[in-house]
Amino acid sequence: MIVERPSGARGDVDMGWLQSHHTFSFGHYYDPAWMGFGVLRVINDDTVAPGGGFAPHRHANMEIVSVVLDGALAHKDSAGNEGVIRAGDVQWMSAGHGIEHSEYNGSDAAPVHFLQIWIQPERLNHAPAYDQKHFAPDARRARWATLVSPDGADGAIAIRQQATLRATRLLPGDAVGAALDPARRYWLHVATGEVAVGERMLAAGDALGFIAEDGALELRGVGATSDVLLFELPM
Repeated sequence: MIVERPSGARGDVDMGWLQSHHTFSFGHYYDPAWMGFGVLRVINDDTVAPGGGFAPHRHANMEIVSVVLDGALAHKDSAGNEGVIRAGDVQWMSAGHGIEHSEYNGSDAAPVHFLQIWIQPERLNHAPAYDQKHFAPDARRARWATLVSPDGADGAIAIRQQATLRATRLLPGDAVGAALDPARRYWLHVATGEVAVGERMLAAGDALGFIAEDGALELRGVGATSDVLLFELPM
């Protein structure tokens, strides 16, 4: 089964300092048909204006992954982690039994555009944990780079779930493939640009879910510069 999630069907939030698009139910946006996709619970496409940000707030028992697409995002949490993540950086915070953090635009002149992703953990109430790594976008042109995985192989960040997140960058004419295992779920999210997935054309914010599908995905860049995320999830 292939699930389609067009960009325009997402939940929209406009708070002035925050422009956000929610792939799944989150906060004031609630749709019982879109509570997540397996263990993938949240994909929020956030743009935060200079001077804006999320005041300190608490999370528990969630794997939170932030992928910065443009700009700089400042982070501080109650476990003592503090810093700024920039375009190409990936941040992982395992909330565990509970952690408080804040996120602010790290620039006073330019907006920050990032994806905040929540994945339900495999086990509950562990101690909070944190990691941050840089994945050069140009190094994943027309190839998949593994950003997070259960074991941290190939330089990925190790998370507490049997889930893998890969990313690729496609310029017009670039192509990349991916094999589907019918025993796993997959979620394909176009972060920027425009790509062809087989006969389908997907623009920024569009997504496809794959359940019990096999064979191969073929992606081709058709827009300017396209960044695509592929989640491999337990069934």
